Amino acid sequence: MDATELEAHDLAALLCSRVCHDLISPVGAINNGLEVLEEEEEGEMRDVAVELVRKSASQASAKLQFARIAFGAAGSAGAEIDLADAEKVARGLMDHEKADLSWEAPRALMGKNRVKLLLNALLIAISSIPRGGTIKVTVSEPVDQPTFRFECEGPSARLPSTLERLVPGDIAGEMVDAHAVQPYYAGLLARLTKMRIAGTAEGDKVVIIVRSVA
Repeated sequence: MDATELEAHDLAALLCSRVCHDLISPVGAINNGLEVLEEEEEGEMRDVAVELVRKSASQASAKLQFARIAFGAAGSAGAEIDLADAEKVARGLMDHEKADLSWEAPRALMGKNRVKLLLNALLIAISSIPRGGTIKVTVSEPVDQPTFRFECEGPSARLPSTLERLVPGDIAGEMVDAHAVQPYYAGLLARLTKMRIAGTAEGDKVVIIVRSVA
C-alpha cells in the first residue's frame, strides 16, 4: 500500500498541537509555583514553590530547544546541523525523562532532515521503555549515509506499535492526533531522506535502527 500523506496544513497544525501539548505541563507548573509565591511570604512552601518554578522552567526550555530542531525549520532549506547541537538538545530533553542517555556520534555536520529524523527516532526510542531505563544512541559514519542505532533497555520494554502503523505513513483509516503525529512525522522524514526505521524486541531490550535504503 502506498503511503497516505497528511495535507500540509493538517501536518503543520498537528505538529503545533504536539509542541503545545509538551509544554502545557511545565508551563502550568510554573504558573502554580508563581501563585504560591504570591501567597506565601516565607516558609517551606515558598522554598518548594521556587524549586518547582526552577525545575519547570528548565524542562520547558529543554523541550522548546529540542522541538526547534526536531520539528522546526532550524536553518534554511538544505542546511546542515552540527551533531553536537543535536546531542546538546537531546541531553537537555533526557534530563527530564525517566531513561538515562548514552550518545556516541562523530563530530560532524549532517543534513538538516537527517538530524531531525535522528531526534524524532529518539522520541520513539523513549516510548519503547515507558518505565525508564537506558538508551544508547550510536550514529555511524559516513554522515552522508549514516545509520542510527538505539539500544533501549528497561522494565516493560516493548516495540512501539507506531513502527508498524504510523511510521510507514499508511494512515488510511487511522486517527492521527497531536500524539500520533510525531511517529508519523518521523516516518515522513525517513522517506524524505531515503532512510528506513525498523525495530526488534527481546525481553527487556528494544533495538531501533534507522538506515539508508538503496
